[in-house]
Amino acid sequence: MTRLDSKLRTLGIAARLTLVLTVVLGVLYPLLITAVGQLALESHANGSLVRDRAGGVVGSRLIGQSFTDADGKPLPQYFQSRPSAAGDGYDPTASGGSNLGPESARLIEAIRERKRAIAAFNRVPPSAVPPDAITASGSGLDPDVSPAYAAIQIERVARARALDPATVRRLVAAHTHGPDLGFLGEPRVNVLTLNLALDQLSP
Repeated sequence: MTRLDSKLRTLGIAARLTLVLTVVLGVLYPLLITAVGQLALESHANGSLVRDRAGGVVGSRLIGQSFTDADGKPLPQYFQSRPSAAGDGYDPTASGGSNLGPESARLIEAIRERKRAIAAFNRVPPSAVPPDAITASGSGLDPDVSPAYAAIQIERVARARALDPATVRRLVAAHTHGPDLGFLGEPRVNVLTLNLALDQLSP
């Protein structure tokens, strides 16, 4: 076998191997994973979408959103999410934090202002405002708040909806999830599903 024949043979083997791997890893494997996702974890595979009573998509359990009016003011009848530094707020195309360090004067002032505004909005002392109410998550898309942040909002939401605070408190408890697998992370409340449950509860 000449050197040219050897090179052509090697090239042919490489071309066939590339073709086989392209079909297996570039076509068959993605199709298999997609099929498994759709059959076993359809909701997760399709973005964990949340729908209202009419069947319309109102968001995702995985991505937070703001509950504000056209002027950006928080709506008192809804539980509020934690701050977001993603774009103009909860922009999934601009996920990220503020990148401000703990000694940043700008960050310190923003936290002070948020604490003052949240305390006034919920009619609680500033000392009752928990950390997640005044700090953005690293992704800026966190859909959950701590049970402590949900708790200081109960009275305000109940007043705005003319509901018994105990009713709202039970709804918060029903939408409070423990750590994943019992030990990963902290207890949390999904703001979107809680607010949707409130809308379904209210006449």
